[in-house]
Amino acid sequence: MSSPPQAIPFARHAEAERAFRLARRRFVAGERLDMQVLAAELGVDRSTLFRWVGNRDQLVAAILISMTESAIRDADSKSKQTGGARIALTAYHYAQALIDSEFFQAYLKRESDRALRLLTSKASPVQGYVVSIFERMVEQERDRGNLTHALACHDLAYLIVRIIESFIYADTIIGDSPDATKIRASVAALLHVEL
Repeated sequence: MSSPPQAIPFARHAEAERAFRLARRRFVAGERLDMQVLAAELGVDRSTLFRWVGNRDQLVAAILISMTESAIRDADSKSKQTGGARIALTAYHYAQALIDSEFFQAYLKRESDRALRLLTSKASPVQGYVVSIFERMVEQERDRGNLTHALACHDLAYLIVRIIESFIYADTIIGDSPDATKIRASVAALLHVEL
């Protein structure tokens, strides 16, 4: 298994961390991140801000990644199960949190094409990070003897994440309403468990 990408690659630098925290607050407030405005508020020029935190897509990806682990950890704590049931319920609670998140939904509506590219493709490390978290969960349950599956852990985690993405972003992709219950049922079926 590969280790997850570092969530905030620039966090070791105090000014970069300050820029990141400000950007994250703005993002959570539902604002579109404007690098020029952010640089001005920090009292630096855009080139300095770019050296600190990368371009806008890299900064948004880092913000999304920084929120992912705690969101999945919170979702996992709600599942209270083992094996495939734990994974299916964690996927459900994680997806429901994203569906219920006003700032996340505002981001998806405001920047749907860019958001999907950052969230669901190799264009950014976000999807790989989510896959790595679910891969660790699959490995834990397999190592504890609570889960057996013909697929390799990484491949199984990737499928789980693609299921999550399919139903979270259904409104953007095909015009359906996002539905976490379909995620729970689909992941449970994939893992051969009944909930």
